[in-house]
Amino acid sequence: MEIRNYLNASAYKRRWTSFWMRFAGLNTLGRVATRLATWYAPPHKAGYTLAGMNPQGFIAPSAVIYHSDLRLGKNVFVGDRVIIYQAKDGGPVELGDRVHIYRDTIIETGYGGHLTLGSHSSIHPRCQLNAYLGSIHIGCGVDIAPNCAFYSYDHGFAPDQPIREQPLETKGDIVVEDHAWLGVGVIVLSGVRIGKGSVIGAGSVVTKDVPDSAIAVGMPARVIKMRSDIVSNTEEKYAR
Repeated sequence: MEIRNYLNASAYKRRWTSFWMRFAGLNTLGRVATRLATWYAPPHKAGYTLAGMNPQGFIAPSAVIYHSDLRLGKNVFVGDRVIIYQAKDGGPVELGDRVHIYRDTIIETGYGGHLTLGSHSSIHPRCQLNAYLGSIHIGCGVDIAPNCAFYSYDHGFAPDQPIREQPLETKGDIVVEDHAWLGVGVIVLSGVRIGKGSVIGAGSVVTKDVPDSAIAVGMPARVIKMRSDIVSNTEEKYAR
């Protein structure tokens, strides 16, 4: 009897969640419906399962959307306490299909900068992406580990005025090509292109372009190997 009650309760919870996710979205009704849908859902990663239930995706009730030009693809997941913020003259934020943005990440656009994030890309917890002056373009299938930071601008540091009063400047847009992978705590500065399929080691500071399929580490990051140079265990076995 206890097992039957448990199964019935689980079925009821699934029906409850599925029902409310039909109405999920960015408008007021959609935000309320999302909150109701999460009553019986587990925390943290359950949200991207819910995102698959509705083409309008899942925007966590605790996420803060303060942006007039947020463009969402299908089945996007925006996690707990994510902030998407538009400062003065901020351009659009465009998230492709099935993008995942995890908790406590902050995305900002300002002074003409905009941000695009390609389909099936993931930004893990506590990342900061500031697209001011320059823009940030992240391709498809890119994985960005926790605590990474992207700044498409720099502060001036001339000696004749305090740093906080220095004008912002930029070396250009940040571009991260498809299927790149950035480790924990990577910092990417303005004017940098990270090539397709490249890997950036944890804690690196990227100040110059990284070619396709390269492995780069360090402060500043430098290429130490190409992925094509790595022999897999299977290839090594048959080479003997």
